Amino acid sequence: MIVFNLSCSQGHAFEGWFKDARAFGAQRKARKVSCPSCGDTAVTKVPAGARISRGRARAVDEATAAGARAQALRDAVAELHAKVAASCEDVGPRFAEEARKIHYGEAEERGIYGEATLSDAKELADEGVPVLPLPKLPETDA
Repeated sequence: MIVFNLSCSQGHAFEGWFKDARAFGAQRKARKVSCPSCGDTAVTKVPAGARISRGRARAVDEATAAGARAQALRDAVAELHAKVAASCEDVGPRFAEEARKIHYGEAEERGIYGEATLSDAKELADEGVPVLPLPKLPETDA
């Protein structure tokens, strides 16, 4: 079976299924192919996109979609980092110390970011100091 995109002289678009191209030609010549909208038998084939097997194409589509999702995630993480950098103070390796000072009222309350070990972050959480780890920015090929 083969599917052709067809059009009548009135401009109605439709598709027809035929055994092969020769069968379409014979039926068209005998005026057995007609437009389902208006009944016109002046029917011609119109260009159509190629029909491709979805086996390998599906894998390519899924990989492309996964790549797009990964890029969107990288973009979101980069945007988050940019917002934090624009609105908070970078205290570097002094993060745990500075977070405690802010929490206990020994330093001015403000947004900060920096570096902390996993054990420092756990201790801060145990003390009730609100902390949130930021996901790392992915490496880029520059």
